[in-house]
Amino acid sequence: MNAVADPTVNASPRENPPPPQGPRRSIGFFTACAIVIANIIGTGVFTSLGFQLPEIHSGFALLMLWIVGGIAALCGALSYGELSAALPRSGGEYHFLSKIYHPAVGFMAGIVSATVGFAAPVALAAMAFGKYFNGVFGFGSPVVLSFAIVWVIAFIHLGNLRLGSTFQNISTLVKLLLIGGLIGTGLFLDPKQPVSFLPAAGDTTSIFGAPFAVALVYVMYSYSGWNATAYISGEIKQPQKNVPRSLLCGTLVVIVIYSALNAIFLATTPIRELSGQLEVGLIAGKHIFGENGGRGVGAIICFGLVSAISSMTWIGPRVTMSMGEDNPLIRFLGRKNRNGIPANALLLQLLFVNLLLLTRSFELVVVYIQFTLLLCSLLTVLGVIVLRQTRPQLPRPSKVWAYPLPPLLFSAITIWMMIYIFRSHPKESLAGLATMLAGLVLYVLTGKRLGKSA
Repeated sequence: MNAVADPTVNASPRENPPPPQGPRRSIGFFTACAIVIANIIGTGVFTSLGFQLPEIHSGFALLMLWIVGGIAALCGALSYGELSAALPRSGGEYHFLSKIYHPAVGFMAGIVSATVGFAAPVALAAMAFGKYFNGVFGFGSPVVLSFAIVWVIAFIHLGNLRLGSTFQNISTLVKLLLIGGLIGTGLFLDPKQPVSFLPAAGDTTSIFGAPFAVALVYVMYSYSGWNATAYISGEIKQPQKNVPRSLLCGTLVVIVIYSALNAIFLATTPIRELSGQLEVGLIAGKHIFGENGGRGVGAIICFGLVSAISSMTWIGPRVTMSMGEDNPLIRFLGRKNRNGIPANALLLQLLFVNLLLLTRSFELVVVYIQFTLLLCSLLTVLGVIVLRQTRPQLPRPSKVWAYPLPPLLFSAITIWMMIYIFRSHPKESLAGLATMLAGLVLYVLTGKRLGKSA
């Protein structure tokens, strides 16, 4: 489908589904898992506990927060895994919603992803990187560092897929080794206070109380990114097997890491020092590694942010690329360079990232897109049920375990979160819906049946 395809070298584009250029299946299972892990682990796990402690005092209930949030993410991962195996093409929600409901629905989701859906989280992570890097190493302007990191990572991914894969694997591996060192060191320290992670009297009340439900919203934000490889399934080897497995394994690894980290924080650091504090990881680091321990945790967060920026720089342009392949009006965004990289789409995302870094308004943008991103993932997970009814004969190399419980459980939690977000941020939520409606208007004005070639 790409305009730059060379018919003298490759077979006719009609004989192959898009994208016809470059190394189409070059990402293995290990790299796919690294992308999922890197896309999930950010700063959330190092900051959330302080806001949970004022209302929740049970060690078991606090640990259950991260386990319940992980189970919800796992339900979403299983659902996306089935869809990725049945409809193996890059694009994530844009591709899935186009095939399940209507191309207009997919286009609305794609507009959000192509503009700020990935650019805003990248900008937010880049600014956090600049702040932590300056705090750990004591030099460099946080603003300059934020621009530098997004440009360096973008040029790495503009090179070729092998270079991008190697960088993603190394950055994620270093992050996991550092986090493993933090957990391992914490295990050898004597507990600073009596804390039990076994169920006790009163824990049921804590788990089913309002504070637990409110805290779960922020825990779920920390798990966002569990669907990462669904956006790049067109480039993954044996996607019917490796995409579902990478989503499952990557999410399971993060559940273990998140649960272990919070257990270590609670066991090694006095609760009175953590309660109500934002920089939980830095405070706990001082108790684990000594007075300069906060710098060590800051370094861990820096590496975590590098791998997260890398994964979003990788997967975000693939959504725009899929839209460009389907819509002649933006065909240039669907083109790949000689190394199989959607360079135009990647540079467009880099432009949005830089604009957000310049305006410093991206934090408001992140709030505004949360509602629409949740809506897109809700429609996608419910699409598992819809697709089983409308296309029962469609081959499904991977199926959701205990169907239909996982998609229903994920949908129930997501709807609850959307209600909470709408009540707390009605203007931003309505603005997000307006963006999707603008995408619908744009779809109608183009007069194109998007997604037919998917």
